[in-house]
Amino acid sequence: MLDDVQTLRVPPLPGARPGTAVRFRILGELAVEIDGGPLPLGPVKQRLVLAALLCRPNTTVSTDLLTEAVWGDEPPRSARKNLQAYVSALRKLLGRAGGQERLVHQSAGYVLRVGPAELDLLRFEELARAGRQAVRLGAGAHAARLLREALDLWSGPLLADLAHSEVIRQEADRYATRRLAVHEDWAEVELELGHAPAVAESLAEVLREHPMRERLCAAQMTALYRSGRQSEALAAYDDLRQLLARQLGLRVSPALEALYRSMLDGRDGRDGRDEAGPPAQPARQERPCTVLPTDLPDFTGRAEQVRELQEALSGEGRLVVLSGPVGVGKTTLAVHVAHRLRQQYPDGRLTVRLRREDGSPRHPSSVLAELCRVTGLLGAVPEDEEEAAAVWRSWLTGRRVLVVLDDAPDEASIRHLLPGAGAGSVLVTSRSRLAGLGPLHRLELGPYALDEAVELLARIAGDGRVPADRSSAERIVTAIGLLPLAVRVSGTKLAVLRRLTPAEYADRLERSPSLLDELAAGDLAVRSRLAGWWRELPEVVRAVLRCLGRLPGPLFTLAEAMAALGCGEQVALRVVESLIEVCVLSCPIGEVSAHVALYEIPLLAQVYAREQADGERLLG
Repeated sequence: MLDDVQTLRVPPLPGARPGTAVRFRILGELAVEIDGGPLPLGPVKQRLVLAALLCRPNTTVSTDLLTEAVWGDEPPRSARKNLQAYVSALRKLLGRAGGQERLVHQSAGYVLRVGPAELDLLRFEELARAGRQAVRLGAGAHAARLLREALDLWSGPLLADLAHSEVIRQEADRYATRRLAVHEDWAEVELELGHAPAVAESLAEVLREHPMRERLCAAQMTALYRSGRQSEALAAYDDLRQLLARQLGLRVSPALEALYRSMLDGRDGRDGRDEAGPPAQPARQERPCTVLPTDLPDFTGRAEQVRELQEALSGEGRLVVLSGPVGVGKTTLAVHVAHRLRQQYPDGRLTVRLRREDGSPRHPSSVLAELCRVTGLLGAVPEDEEEAAAVWRSWLTGRRVLVVLDDAPDEASIRHLLPGAGAGSVLVTSRSRLAGLGPLHRLELGPYALDEAVELLARIAGDGRVPADRSSAERIVTAIGLLPLAVRVSGTKLAVLRRLTPAEYADRLERSPSLLDELAAGDLAVRSRLAGWWRELPEVVRAVLRCLGRLPGPLFTLAEAMAALGCGEQVALRVVESLIEVCVLSCPIGEVSAHVALYEIPLLAQVYAREQADGERLLG
């Protein structure tokens, strides 16, 4: 790395070594930096060669054009030889890019290889394209930020220090027009966002440099008018009208005149506005964006919880967390409610899983990519995760959309997906209560009521065996802790094994030395779901559960927890409270003191924890 290139006095000049970061700047004066330090670029003619190549990066620039850039219409007889010397010196200075020569000779001229992150001009073009695409997709706030970032790359006219070259001056004029168009794009988006005073302030200087640009004048008139400066808005029109007549003998366009007359009528160009005025965002004719799993035809029970979720999600900008242990039916309930809320969310209802099939958390960029893909935003989404999240949130603004974030591992996995404002709502399902999200509507889901469990068992089994033997059905669902996932597996098993009676299956469940082995039907297995849940628990939680797994049953008191854990009252209380927070335990009887409270671990979770404790004992 270069410590201080400005102190170097003698050749050879330092160049870019492999692995160094190179930055080229031409939106202003020409400059090259290596690892943050300036690189001396040699004599003016050598700088002109580099400047001409940077104006057309990654494109063959002809020898004739480079010669014209350096010497104009009167090149010396040694021009070609001198040009080769300048190129050779630049090649040594600039080094290699991606394992290849950065400056290479082609049959018709030379090519300078530059990445978008290395040249401010390429970055400007990239940001401008992304900003305009965001405008088309209705992501106004993000579009304004991208366009502003593009404009902020400029510190003056392109290659201002080399404007004596006619070739460079022509390139500067070409890009000045592009810069001006981006400024107009930015102004119009900001006006739609209601930021008229900032637009009026920003455009004042630009309009002094380009006083006959009608689109710019229209934006400035609108900005002044909406800032309460009506007389200045009308004066801006009059100034342009007189300037065009005096210098070009032209009249203002009908579009600008219509904007002027609308302001005289007190309408600010909002009615009948055409292309000269700041264009209103087109009314969205989008079809509702709905990506939901099929609602289960055998959805059973949960009437009270369905009613509570529908009421909680009936307003705008709601955030609801639906929590509960593994297998309790959170996703099924969330999808069922989302299907019932079609009228409340006309712009769409989306669901995205935050875990992979094996239960491991998905990377946030993968989740963002999926959301942007299904909403049609993918083309406008930058690679940077924070920028992509900003695009997603901008899309949500103004849309009445319900987003179901299913099986959130923790708070960090969803914060960047939540809308900052707007009419959309979010329903999060999680095995944790996600306390870090602060105040919001929370609903904790527990096992089925007995009647609900029996009803689901009967519907899945599909014949008259379950209703004909109610007592055996109750034994089945009680043996599996009334867990909806386990009830579904049991019903499937009865549906497949037609000769298996409910009484026989109840006996097997009650007497089996390995209850979880009985709860499998095809690829639907309770054990695999519990195994994924167990892997994600911190080791300290697993250690506590192995101790609690040795208790006689899933219900226990604080004193029993103290005995199982071998600790004092305060430590035991903190442990059970922390497990309640992550939905590993529940307290079925509320509003009692800790000494008389009953705590409950889901039956099948206790069975799995006991198996782990027994396995550890055998290995020990």
